Amino acid sequence: VNYFKAVGQSTPAHTLGTPGWLPWMMEEQKATREAVALYDQTSFSKLLLQGRDALAVLQRLCANEMDVPVNKMVYTAMLNERGGFESDLTVIRQQPNAMGERFLIVTGSAQTVRDFDWISRHIEPHEHAVLTDISPLYSVLSIMGPKARELMARVSPDDLSPEALKFSWTKLIDVGFARVRAARMSYVGGPGFELYVPVEMTRHVYHALQDAGRDLGLRDAGYYALDALRIEMGRRAWGAEIGPDETPYEAGMMFAVKLGKPTDFIGRAALLARRGQVLRKKLVTLVFETPEHYAWGGESILVNDQTVGEISSAGWSPRAGVCLGLGYVRGDAVQAVHDGTPAIVSLWGQHVSVRMYDRWPTETR
Repeated sequence: VNYFKAVGQSTPAHTLGTPGWLPWMMEEQKATREAVALYDQTSFSKLLLQGRDALAVLQRLCANEMDVPVNKMVYTAMLNERGGFESDLTVIRQQPNAMGERFLIVTGSAQTVRDFDWISRHIEPHEHAVLTDISPLYSVLSIMGPKARELMARVSPDDLSPEALKFSWTKLIDVGFARVRAARMSYVGGPGFELYVPVEMTRHVYHALQDAGRDLGLRDAGYYALDALRIEMGRRAWGAEIGPDETPYEAGMMFAVKLGKPTDFIGRAALLARRGQVLRKKLVTLVFETPEHYAWGGESILVNDQTVGEISSAGWSPRAGVCLGLGYVRGDAVQAVHDGTPAIVSLWGQHVSVRMYDRWPTETR
């Protein structure tokens, strides 16, 4: 679901300007930032890698350190030999079983086949590791917002305090009559939990959350709100900000790479060779100066009447009260961009003023 219509309202007309659904989406954003919102992220791809050599396979494929304690989540780049992204993944180390090590790999909705193929063909013949697509077995319900923990305390007897469940960790908990894996994680920034629910228990868990959250301001929220809020927080997305031709240096994602980890990984040599070199392109945040203009992504970025790049993603920012974009700049603009550098965006033939930032003040990790 992209957005939820207001009660009694008809579907708005399509437009190339400010969309008719924007006020409804803004209410979803407000709930996410000020109360609590429920997002259905079941479209995540979910792969299970297990076996004696599962860790060795991931250490070779993933740029981040994968040898972490059980129940830890790791967000990692998966690179090619040129140092470009083949994917970005979240990996949860699970309790070993009779088959050996077990890792739940969570990746984007459109990456299931691609990531399954990339991982499968990099498992060496002598390695004992089995990859299985378990996407249909689990739904993902995300509870995001400052009242997320209060809501979870109403539906689960388990301790989900920051001390009991630290950021980027998971634990098995009870929610109503369901046993789910709770991850302390929020794609849009701020407090939140991702719940990995056996698909047959999804309806039960959803209704338990709705019943418990009514007086907290719980609101269903869609993918338009999710995408706009992740842009506001500087989260990169596959196919927009990252792909095979973008490196972690260019995308500003070296936090998803551990160059010094004890095992080698695909792409490490290329990153070491580029370390300290001038970037050929760089991802920046663009902040529109007036709220009247609405961008969709793909628009050209101009500096001194010269095209220097394009917007990769755009969305409405509730904090700024204007549209925000992420985009790449190239050439001399790479060195020229500072916090607040003026630029122009070509929007349907009209030149619109924006400011470019290496790191917009609300971006957080």
